[in-house]
Amino acid sequence: MYPLYEATKQNVSVLDKISTHVSPHLHYAVEFVYIIEGTLELGVEREFYHMEKGDFGMIFPNQIHHYQVFSEGVNRACYILASPALCTPFTEDLQKYCPKIPVISQNFVDADIINIVNSLREAKQRDGITERAYLQILLAKSMPFFAMTERCCGRDLVEQTVSYLSMHFKEEITLQKMALDLGVSTYILSRVFSGTFHRNFNRYLNEIRLDYACALLEHTNQSITEICMESGFSSQRTFNRAFREYYRVTPKAYRDQKREKFIARVSAEKSKESAILSAPQQERNKED
Repeated sequence: MYPLYEATKQNVSVLDKISTHVSPHLHYAVEFVYIIEGTLELGVEREFYHMEKGDFGMIFPNQIHHYQVFSEGVNRACYILASPALCTPFTEDLQKYCPKIPVISQNFVDADIINIVNSLREAKQRDGITERAYLQILLAKSMPFFAMTERCCGRDLVEQTVSYLSMHFKEEITLQKMALDLGVSTYILSRVFSGTFHRNFNRYLNEIRLDYACALLEHTNQSITEICMESGFSSQRTFNRAFREYYRVTPKAYRDQKREKFIARVSAEKSKESAILSAPQQERNKED
């Protein structure tokens, strides 16, 4: 997952993944998050919400949000992103309002929500009609739990900052150029980074680029050199150094680790499926 300020390429995207730090970002999609294992800290605008196993959260379109992981062990979540166009009759509410508290604790999560999340996680084929029906049910079962507040009409500097970097992080940009483009002083812009994001401009920009590079390493066959340049780094040496400092491994090692885990997971799922299919035959053999 990496910062975007645009509609997702797919009407519905389902990501079942190990939870990691994700920098502040926003996008046109509505986002659902369900905690499968461990914990997750969800930041929306300037507030943080602690989420535990079984909790369900919802981020409305164009809300600044980010994720942090502080607990040890396995922390895993399912992230579902959907175009608001698929969310009728809730589309207008998604655009005009947002929840005061965007998290439903596990004790109040409807069984239908859990079943739908698991169905989307396990689906082997995409079916647009079924996905749309699932979204309708997710919204119908979750929206009544949220106390809504009307959105502010204007875009503040924090939102402008996230939007600007989401659109320009692949380019050669500096704090001075960004401040000039946004019509503010470098001092004020620096305070946005330190006060809201708790990091300086260069670190925040590098995190966005690294998030994007990780997505390419995991989900494409592009060379590391191509990924480096597409992510906005000026050289592969700079990219490798930043990557090692942040992830403690090289880009190649990161890609190899992710692929090994994916292969192991697929193998485990196939073994489980084979065991389920062979169980009736084994029972019949016992009876004979």
